Amino acid sequence: MIGILLGTALAAAAGAIAAGYAACAAFAVLAAVPYVLMRRDSRLSPADRPVFRPRAFLAGFRIRPRRHPDFAWAWLTRFLMNLSYSVSTMYLLYYLTDAVRYGGDADTGVLVLTALNALTVLATVVVGGVLSDRSGRRKAYVIGSGLVISAATLLLAVWQTWTGAIVASLVLGIGYGVYTSVDFALLTDVLPTAEDHGRDLGVINIANALPQVLAPVVAAPVVTHLGGYTALYALAGALALAGSVLVRRIRGVA
Repeated sequence: MIGILLGTALAAAAGAIAAGYAACAAFAVLAAVPYVLMRRDSRLSPADRPVFRPRAFLAGFRIRPRRHPDFAWAWLTRFLMNLSYSVSTMYLLYYLTDAVRYGGDADTGVLVLTALNALTVLATVVVGGVLSDRSGRRKAYVIGSGLVISAATLLLAVWQTWTGAIVASLVLGIGYGVYTSVDFALLTDVLPTAEDHGRDLGVINIANALPQVLAPVVAAPVVTHLGGYTALYALAGALALAGSVLVRRIRGVA
């Protein structure tokens, strides 16, 4: 969330599109320097390293729903929720310009909304995790937070004003803060095998990264040909709702 906020701030401060991308690219390189200089990883000796076989490596990324149904459902629900969140946040600039008719600088408006969203995410991400741990329940928090995310996107669909965008950003952050912490705990409870946790977390990370790539592919035709921003945010709400409901299919977690 801090990265999104800083990236938005850099883009807004740079002014031009090319300068904004250049600033973000420079920051990405500089941000890696402290890790490279300070991190000291333990190295495996050659004798302890497993033999690398390309076919086995690629086969390891295949999800087997019949063998590990809980893991497959957890992957799918996380994919749907992240796709909903990406669709909701990536088009805020155009939403403010074309639908809200924001009177000021739209870049600044996006920065304000991003900051408000980050504020409520950071306020709820730890609280949600603590409450889930104390109650011993995961699915109720994941489903509830998903419904909150769905409600926030529907606000953007029907209340296309600056005030509506502010309220929706705050509500979206509340839902996503609880979701991102508790769902990650749920995911670690359904990882298939102890010896392959690193690989399985990598597969889960595809459900985080792929929606960011697909969001523009999904959103562009919806905005252009299938109903505009009302349809776009209604779709985001439907994706979040589906991601919430399907969590019930996970059987091995309370």
